[in-house]
Amino acid sequence: MDRPKTRRGGVRRRVLTRLALALVLLVALPLVTAGSVLRASYAGSPAADAVTRGRDAVWLGHAWLDGRRGPADLAELKGRIRGTGMRDLYVHAGPLEHDGTLPPTAYANARAFIDSVHRELPGLRVQAWLGDKLVRPGEGSGGLRLDSAPARAAVVESARQVMRAGFEGVHLDVEPVRTGDRDFLALLDALHPAVRSAGGVLSVAAQQIDPVPALHAAARLVGSPKWWTQRYFGQVARRTDQIAVMSYDTALPVESLYGGYVAQQTELALQATPARTDLLMGLPFYHTDDWGHQGHAETAAAAVRGARLGLTREDRGRERFGVALYVDFAATEDDWRAYRKGWGTRG
Repeated sequence: MDRPKTRRGGVRRRVLTRLALALVLLVALPLVTAGSVLRASYAGSPAADAVTRGRDAVWLGHAWLDGRRGPADLAELKGRIRGTGMRDLYVHAGPLEHDGTLPPTAYANARAFIDSVHRELPGLRVQAWLGDKLVRPGEGSGGLRLDSAPARAAVVESARQVMRAGFEGVHLDVEPVRTGDRDFLALLDALHPAVRSAGGVLSVAAQQIDPVPALHAAARLVGSPKWWTQRYFGQVARRTDQIAVMSYDTALPVESLYGGYVAQQTELALQATPARTDLLMGLPFYHTDDWGHQGHAETAAAAVRGARLGLTREDRGRERFGVALYVDFAATEDDWRAYRKGWGTRG
C-alpha cells in the first residue's frame, strides 16, 4: 500500500529537482555567458600606440581650496604627474546648494590655488567640480530638482560665478541622472554656451552605458538608475566639450571581468562620442570595499588595460581620448604607478 505513495513521492522529488536545476541554469547561464564575454574582452594585447594623448584628468578633493592642502602637497602632485598626459584638474568647488546656487565661501581660495597651479604646473587647466544629489518630483527636498527651471538657471549662474573666479572650465557631476532625462539635457543646453562664452570648457561626469540592450530598464525595476542607453550617452556628449565615464562601482568580483567591462564600455563610448568631444574613461583611485566596488577587482591597472584594449579595437587613431583618475585623496602609490606605467608618459 505504501509503494504507490513512494513512487508518487519520488516523482514529485524528481520534478522539483529538475525545476530547481532549470532555475539555476536560467540564472547561471546568462552570468556564465556574460563572464565569458568580459574575459574575452580582456584578452589580447593593446596596440603599442594606444597610450596617453595628453588629455588626462584627475579629480581633486575640496582640501585644495579650503587650506588643508598647501605648497608641499602641490609639489608632491607635480612630481606624480610630471611627464604624464595630465591636462585637467577637476577641483571640488561645491557642492551646489539644493536650489542650484553656490556660496562664494565654498571656493574662496580658488584664485590663489589656480595661480599656484599655473606657476608650478604650466599648461594644466583647473576646472571647478560642481555637483549635488538629484531628486525627482515626489522624492522630497533633499537634493537638486532638475525639473525646476529656476534651479537650472541657478546652476548656470553658479557656473558663471566660478568662471569669474578664475576657473578655466566647469566639471558637472550631478547624480543620479536617469537615461532619457530631458531636464538634464536642457541644463546642458543652457550651461554649455554660458561656460564657453566665459572662455572655458564644459565637462560632464557620465554614467555607464548599457552593456546589454535595455539593461537600464531592468535595473530600474530594482530602483537603480545606473546605466544610460548608448543613444542618450551620445546626446549628452554632443552637448559638452569633455565627457568622463564613471567606469567603476561595477560590483564585478574578478579583475579580468572588470578589465573586460572597461574595454567594452570604452568601445561603446567611443561609438557614441562625437569627434569634437574629449572622451575620458575613469580609473578607480580608491579602495573602499562594498557591494558595488571590490577593491581587489576594480584596480587602476585593469582599468588602464581595458581602456587601451577598447581604444585599440574601436578607434585606435582617436586623439581626443584620455583617462580620468578618481580620486586624489584616496590614491596609493600603486595607483599612480599603474597610471604612469600602463598609460605611458609624454616626451
